[in-house]
Amino acid sequence: MNAKLSPTRLLLILTGLNLFNYLDRFVLSAVRTPMATDLGISYGDSGRAFTAFMVGYFVTSPIFGYLGDRASRKVLIAAGIFVWSLGTVLTGFAYSFGMLLGYRALVGVGEASYATISPSLIADSWGPLKRNNALTVFYVAIPVGSALGYILGGVVAAHWDWRHAFYVAGAPGLLLAFVLLPFREPQRGESEAAAGESLRKPALRDILGLFRNGRYLLVVSGYVAYTFALGAFAFWGPTFFETVHRLSIAAANSFFGGVVIVAGLVGTLLGGFAATAWQKRNPAGYAWMLAGSVFLAVPLSFFALLSVHVLAAMILFSMAIFLLFLCTGPVNTLILESVPANLRSSAVAISIFLIHLFGDMWSPEIVGRLADRMGGNLQRAILILPGALLVGALLWFALAVRTWRRSCSTAP
Repeated sequence: MNAKLSPTRLLLILTGLNLFNYLDRFVLSAVRTPMATDLGISYGDSGRAFTAFMVGYFVTSPIFGYLGDRASRKVLIAAGIFVWSLGTVLTGFAYSFGMLLGYRALVGVGEASYATISPSLIADSWGPLKRNNALTVFYVAIPVGSALGYILGGVVAAHWDWRHAFYVAGAPGLLLAFVLLPFREPQRGESEAAAGESLRKPALRDILGLFRNGRYLLVVSGYVAYTFALGAFAFWGPTFFETVHRLSIAAANSFFGGVVIVAGLVGTLLGGFAATAWQKRNPAGYAWMLAGSVFLAVPLSFFALLSVHVLAAMILFSMAIFLLFLCTGPVNTLILESVPANLRSSAVAISIFLIHLFGDMWSPEIVGRLADRMGGNLQRAILILPGALLVGALLWFALAVRTWRRSCSTAP
C-alpha cells in the first residue's frame, strides 16, 4: 500500500504546487504590453485573453467537483497540473489571437482541476480547529505565486521576449505534475470529529441543495463581487501604472509584484490567523473579517486610482491590496465549513463556477472595453472596481449579521 503523507507534508506540497498555479496564471498580465504589440490586439482583446482562461476554468470546474467527490483526487490533480503547464508553454508559441485564446483556455482547464480538488484534501487532513490556518498557508501561494508571475514575466521579457516568459513559467509543472502519485490520499471526512456524519457519495439532489443553503450562498455571492474587482485589478494593475503614471514595463511589474508578494503574503497570513482567533471568541469571526477588511479597502482603492501623484497612488494601492488579502483564508474556510464533508469538492467547484462566471471572467474585458470607448482612458474605466468591492462588503456584512443572530438564538 502506498505510504500516507503527514498533514504537514501534504500541505507543503500542495502549497508549493499552488504557487506554480498562480505564477503561470499571472505571467500573462506581466507581458501584456509587448504581447499585445506583437499580436496587434487592443485593450479589449487583451482582456478577452483572460476571459478565455476563465471559460476553461469555470466551465470545467463543476465536472472536476463531481469527480473530486467520487474518484482519485491525486490522479485528477496530477492531470490538472500537467495540462495547465502544457497550456502555459504553448502560449509562448501563439502566433495569432485565436491560438492565444485556445492555449489560455487550456491553462484554465488544468487549473480548474487543481483549484477545485486540493482544498478538500487539506480539509480532510486538518480538523476544524486548525483547518483555517492550514488553508491560510495553502492560499499564501496566491500572492507569492502571482507576484512571481509578474516579476518573472517582466524580467524574462526584458532580457529575451514575452514568449520566453511562458516557456520558463510552464516547464517546471510538466515535471512536478506527478509528485503526489506515489502517496495515499486521506479519506473523505477523515479529519471530522463529529461522529456519524454522512460520508456517502452525494447524489445530484444533495449538490442542488447547496443552492438552498443560505449561509453558503451569502459567502459565494460576496465572493463573486470581490473576485470581479480583484481579477480586474490583477490584470490591469501593471498596465495602469504604465499608462497613467508612465512607469516602464519592468518598473510597473516590479512594483506590482512587490506589492502583491509583501502585502499579499502578510495580509493572507495575518488575516487567516487573526480570523481563527476571532472565530474562537465569536461564531461570526470569519464573516466579520471579510466584511470589515473589504469595507476599508473601498475608499483606499478609489483614491489610489484617482491620485495624480505616483507615490500616493502606490501607497494607497498597497494598503488596499493588503486589506483585500486578509480575506483569503477565511472565505475559503467558510465555503468548506458551510457544507457537509461529502460535498466539499462540489461546494468548491460551484463556488469557482459562480465567482468566475459572474466575476473575473468578464471584469478584465469589461474594463478594457470601457477604456476603448473612453478613448483609451484606462484610469476612468477602472473606477468601476471599488463599486464592486462595496457590493461584496455589504453581502459579507449580511452574512456576519445572520451568523451572529443565529449564534445568539442558539446560545444557552
